[in-house]
Amino acid sequence: MKDITIHIIDRDGKKHSLIAPTDMNMNIMELCKSYDLPVEGICGGMAMCASCQVYVESDTLIEKNSQEEAMLSEAFYVKSNSRLGCQIQINKNLDGVQFELAPE
Repeated sequence: MKDITIHIIDRDGKKHSLIAPTDMNMNIMELCKSYDLPVEGICGGMAMCASCQVYVESDTLIEKNSQEEAMLSEAFYVKSNSRLGCQIQINKNLDGVQFELAPE
């Protein structure tokens, strides 16, 4: 299986079901950008800005690394399920997982 479906809730509460390739080394931030969803990614995916923050509606993700933890500790609107979209690599385990874009 090369493509999976990932669900994104935008900032207006609308659900988008996105087809995501698992063979292109993409992350959630890049996927959202490719569908023109409003994710900034100002730092280019280096875990240095939190402008791609999402809320994860699943427990299937790997734990945050120390750089991601540090950035989220300084970000706004952080919840217990906050992650940086740039740090979530798309893989087959994310099939059907739902994410919500954090407020700007």
